Amino acid sequence: MDYGKFKYEAAQKAKEARRNQANTILKEVRFRLKIEAHDYTTKLKRAEGFLKAGDKVKAMILFRGREQSRPEQGVRLLRKFAEDVAELGTVESNPTIDGRNMVMVVAPLKNKSDAKAEQNAQRAANKAARNSTSSAKKDDTSAG
Repeated sequence: MDYGKFKYEAAQKAKEARRNQANTILKEVRFRLKIEAHDYTTKLKRAEGFLKAGDKVKAMILFRGREQSRPEQGVRLLRKFAEDVAELGTVESNPTIDGRNMVMVVAPLKNKSDAKAEQNAQRAANKAARNSTSSAKKDDTSAG
C-alpha cells in the first residue's frame, strides 16, 4: 500500500470521527414560581426534547419580590420537574439558590453521540420508507 493511499484513508477516518463527535450543550429552561399548568407542560416538553437530543438541561426558577422568602416552593417545583423528566435524565446538581434564582441541572441518560446516531438511523429509516412508497406509486401510475 502506498503512502498517499494510507494518508487519504487516515484523513477520511479523522473526518468521520469529527462528524460523529458531539459536544454536550447546556440548555436552559426558565420557570417562574407561580407557573400555570399549561406553561409548565410546555416547558417540560421542551426540556424532554433537549434531553432526548443528549443535551444537559439547566432548570432555573426566577424569584421576584416576596417570592424570595419562599425558597421551599421553588425546591418543590424543581423536584416535581426532576420527577417528570426522570425517564430521560438524572439530577446532576440539586437545587441551589444563586442570588434571585434557584438552579438545578439535569443530565441526559444517553450521551450526545448515542442520541445523534439514533437520530441518524431513524432519519435513514424514514427516508427508505418514503422512497419505497414513492416507487410503489410510480409503478401504479405506469401500470394504468
